[in-house]
Amino acid sequence: MAWYRIALPTKEQEVVNAERDSHPDVHVRRKMLVLWLLHCGLTRELAATIAGLGRVTVQRYVAAYRNGGLDGLRQWDVSGPVSDLAAHTDAIRDSLTTTPVRTVAEACERIEKLPA
Repeated sequence: MAWYRIALPTKEQEVVNAERDSHPDVHVRRKMLVLWLLHCGLTRELAATIAGLGRVTVQRYVAAYRNGGLDGLRQWDVSGPVSDLAAHTDAIRDSLTTTPVRTVAEACERIEKLPA
């Protein structure tokens, strides 16, 4: 497969420049930084070093851009395990902010006693 060179059109340069500093998702900001560094002519290895990533991760970002443009690069579809307590986040937060606890043990005890 041929090497894919990143040469951003002017409109995309403006978007990437804005989103590498201001996008709400830190992962997207990092992806935009890598894309900008590659556009500026840095090697994939140097861009990876500057962004604190591995070269293979940079390659994945390039592939995401090649296949889906900026929208493809903005996607972050990583999902990990979800705690059983996640469904009760609001009740836990309300309980602990209404009457603060003094110790972790007290917080654990109160969370265990919350209605399911």
